[in-house]
Amino acid sequence: MQTALITGAASGIGRDTARLFASAGWQCVLVDNNEQALHQLGRSLPSPASAAHVLRVIDLTDREQIASLADGAPALDAVLNNAGMSDSSNTPLAEQGPAQMGRLLALNLAAPAAVVDACARLLKPGARIVNVASGAGLHAIPWRGAYSPSKAGLIAQTRALAQARPEWCVTVLAPGFVRTELVDGLIQAGRLKPEGALAKIPLGRMAAPAEMAQALYFLASPGAQTLSGQILAVNGGSSVYGGSQPFAPATLDPLPLDLPMQLEVCGGTGAPWQAAAPPPAGQPHYAACLDLSPLDGEPAGLLQAVHAAAARFAARHAQLASLTVLLPSGKAGRWQDAGDAAAARMLVSTLACEWGSRALRINALEVPKVLDPQSLHPLLRFVCGPAAQYLTGQTLVCRGATPRGLP
Repeated sequence: MQTALITGAASGIGRDTARLFASAGWQCVLVDNNEQALHQLGRSLPSPASAAHVLRVIDLTDREQIASLADGAPALDAVLNNAGMSDSSNTPLAEQGPAQMGRLLALNLAAPAAVVDACARLLKPGARIVNVASGAGLHAIPWRGAYSPSKAGLIAQTRALAQARPEWCVTVLAPGFVRTELVDGLIQAGRLKPEGALAKIPLGRMAAPAEMAQALYFLASPGAQTLSGQILAVNGGSSVYGGSQPFAPATLDPLPLDLPMQLEVCGGTGAPWQAAAPPPAGQPHYAACLDLSPLDGEPAGLLQAVHAAAARFAARHAQLASLTVLLPSGKAGRWQDAGDAAAARMLVSTLACEWGSRALRINALEVPKVLDPQSLHPLLRFVCGPAAQYLTGQTLVCRGATPRGLP
């Protein structure tokens, strides 16, 4: 049995995450300062076979309360620092004093580090630490106080932790707009206009909390090891969009997140990369393509290889499908070729923006030359599949295990 500690568990993303982990048989240590909501959630969850869920009512802005987290807690496979808050005031940032910003910074930036410190002795070998930041940590969002600075700080903190503790898998999830109680409150207060938010999202919709729960479930799994130290930006493509033309609201509903995936492998030797068995003929499925052809080309032809893969995919799929391309990692041999990899990554982002209205997704994985394909199977199943329908336009750098027998 695996055990995860989830902060901010009583609402929004945390609540859906707790439900997903509990339904998968995990024991959950659920942390929140809302006692009534936390106990209501606890009563609704299926219990694991050999141990009960643990409910902890804790104010994560209080370091002394955080320090008590490990008291009587079980050993942990994963810690998910999900708790966070936004600034509900209308005070300009320059006019705020330390006291006004204090609680937000304590919860969003200081608490995740304090939680890890408090739970360090409980973490099993190879444990996963996932910090939930925000797209606001990638781009400044004004009129929300220190929210963007706190999330940018959390991203930097996560990367530093990954370097300091390489025995753990440490990642950061950066959600985009998710229709949680917090976002609904901002909309009702007139501080967030839904039409304005959607206009910047290539997929044309906000995410459901369940979609972020799926991302957290993957990042809390052993298969996330290849992404240690990285950001997973699940935001509908908003972080890669730089245009001025507004996107129209989505007209296609996302498919069920647990739908079977039909994966087509193109280019190279497909068998070692096959990450999922095909569903039975005639069964509803999510169409996905994994294109290996950019791995086989010359460095100077990487942009053209990605474009050709995209053209093949677009000719076969009109909507509701994904393309994942594998790119070689490493520096270009000649300075004249140094721009080609960057151009290929930007091509992925640009295509994601152009395809968003049809719910067609494209992402890239940079992989080292010497890599065991099986070490990437969990990542491929997530990125290619229906659970990641809000992930598009991203290039993820993979650090996988080498094949058996190789140095």
